[in-house]
Amino acid sequence: MKRKDLIRYLESNECEFLREGANHTVYVNRKKRKASTVPRHREVDEYLVIKICKDLEIPKP
Repeated sequence: MKRKDLIRYLESNECEFLREGANHTVYVNRKKRKASTVPRHREVDEYLVIKICKDLEIPKP
């Protein structure tokens, strides 16, 4: 999945940008008090997308 599509999906599911790291971006789900990192690659592996969604407790895309 493209990184920009993943970020768009996270933001549509009420996740918010928290901060930028050197090699990643941190997103949080404030309602459920969960956080996860999104790597700065153009393509994000499907298994990693599923893990990020699981960490943030949102449905899989």
